[in-house]
Order: sequence, then structure tokens, then C-alpha cells
Amino acid sequence: MSSRTNLGPGGAGLRFAIVGSSTLKGKELTEIIPDGPLAAAEVRLLDDEETTGQLESVGEEMTFVQRVAADNFEGSDVVFFASDANFTKQNWHLATRAGSAVVDLSYGLENEKGASVRAPWIDRELGELAPMDLQPGPVVVAHPAAVVLAVLILRLKKLGTPKSAVSTIFEPASERGRKGLDELHQQTVNILSFQSLPKDVYDAQIAFNLLSAYGANAQPTLANTEKRIVDHFKAVVRGEVPVPALMLLQASVFHGHAFALYVEFAEEVSLGDVAKTLAGEHLEIVHPPEEEAPNNVGAAGQEAILVQLRPDLEHKNGVWIWAAADNLRVMGLNAVGSAEQLVASRPRGQVQ
Repeated sequence: MSSRTNLGPGGAGLRFAIVGSSTLKGKELTEIIPDGPLAAAEVRLLDDEETTGQLESVGEEMTFVQRVAADNFEGSDVVFFASDANFTKQNWHLATRAGSAVVDLSYGLENEKGASVRAPWIDRELGELAPMDLQPGPVVVAHPAAVVLAVLILRLKKLGTPKSAVSTIFEPASERGRKGLDELHQQTVNILSFQSLPKDVYDAQIAFNLLSAYGANAQPTLANTEKRIVDHFKAVVRGEVPVPALMLLQASVFHGHAFALYVEFAEEVSLGDVAKTLAGEHLEIVHPPEEEAPNNVGAAGQEAILVQLRPDLEHKNGVWIWAAADNLRVMGLNAVGSAEQLVASRPRGQVQ
């Protein structure tokens, strides 16, 4: 492994590469990195042949998108894979052979040997980092819905371990990338103009609709994604709280997850105590009607999970939580946080 430059303030001397820089997740990273603690890092944008040569911005800097090739990974400390899962699987070894750590936002590497699912937000909730090898395998960033649920339930544990927790999660089209957004947009336009609907992504009508399953030809299925959320929740909470019962629904919205979470305790709890317990980093309690209730539009571009509390009409020990969060921002922030952890744990200087 070649020698690496010692880091200066703000990550000076650090080099990142973003594979899939034109994707929704890739563009989110180009917005987050320049505003974060590693803002001084050099960022290289890589993508497929269609976008090679295009001029893109990383903060206030402009840079050309380069092709994905072995020589373009050289010198990168961390490579983010924000491409689709298949493209990640085909190309991630180019990064590791160049001596780079890999952070996967595509879920393409979650079954690779040595891969770990990580969420720095949850490490901070638990007060300790997840174990990391000296030369760790690929880091898979936890699904944003799993991260949000983990933040909420871990904090509620301070009031006592919940007797039960049940959540319905509303999935946005942006979880399926630009193709998902485009299909929802086109379906909406076609319905209003009485034309046939494109169904290449979902194999079903999602415009003006709410679905518990896609059509038979859609991949991945909602059930696949629901299982991923459960698996990632288990991985990041590390046994500290039980997994909530959950159902994932496809909503007819472009961006942002929404959550209806019901939690019941052994004893009666007050909304005031719940609010005090939940309040903290990455979470904002709102109070309708004085404030706008949590919603997908209001959460867009925000780091905070927006939360509204209400009691259950029949169960005095229960509380309802309505929450909204920007799925791309939550994932992007945890991806950059994972890169910080990797940089801190990796040996620097000449490795014999």
C-alpha cells in the first residue's frame, strides 16, 4: 500500500471518489461533503460512459466526471459507491485493489465476505463504535428507514423497554432512484391526460395510489426491502432493543420516508416525558397546529427527523409517533460518517 498524506484541518489531504455521481445518492454526497467536517477533502466524480466528461459541482468547485477505471481509483482513501447494485458488484474490487476503503450506498455488497452494515448515528446513540477490523471489508450504509426507527426506539428505551412497537413505513419513489421518480412523474401526467401508464419500474400504478406490493415483474419487491430494513435495524442496534413489527407501503410521493410508529410501555407515560426523552441530535419535535405537522415536503433537505406525538385514545400506556425524514439526506450523512470512521481506523503513512 502506498504512503498516504497526513490529514490537515477539515480533511485536507484526504481523497474521496464517488462512483455513480449522477445518481440521486451521488448528488446528495456532493452536497453533504463540502458542508461537513471533511470539507477540505479532494473529491473525484466517477460514473458510467453516459455521463463521462460532464461538468458537475462539488460544493463551490467544478469538476469533470471521469470514467470508472482502475487508474481513477489510485490515491483515493475512501470510495463511495452510489451506483446501482449491479454496477457496484462489477467494480468495487477496482477500488480495493487500489488500496481504498469502500462505502456502499447501493446495498450491492451486503452479502460480501467481511461486509458490515453501519450507521454512525446509531453508534452515537449506543455510546460506542461498532467493532471494525484494521483492514475492514466494505461498509454498507444502513437503510435510512432502519436508522430512523433505531434512533426513535433506542431513545424511548430510556423510559423503559417498550412492551410492543409497531410501525408502518411509507416508501418514497426516490428509493428507486431516478427511474422511480420518472415513472411516478410520468404516471401522474398520463393519468391526468387519460393515457396508458408506464410500469417498467413498479409493474403497477403508484401515482395517486398506495401499495402493499408491486406487480409480479418488479424487482426488488417491497417484501425484499422490508426484510432489508429489519436486517439492518438488527445490525445497527446490536441487540439493545427488539425489532418492531413493521409493514412497508409504497406511497405516491417523490421524496422522504414517513413513519407511523406505535409504542406501548408497561406503565402509563406522559407525552411530555416522551418528548424530553426523544429530543436531541438529529431529531426535532414539532407541535401542530402552532407548527406544521411532519411531512415529506417539510423534511426535504433537512438533517433532522421531524416528529409529532399524540396519545392513543384507549391505551394510556401507549404513544403514537408520526415522523418524516429525508431518506437521501439520512443515508448521505451516515455514509460520510462511515467514511470518517474508516479514515480514523485505517493506518496512515507507509505500510510495510
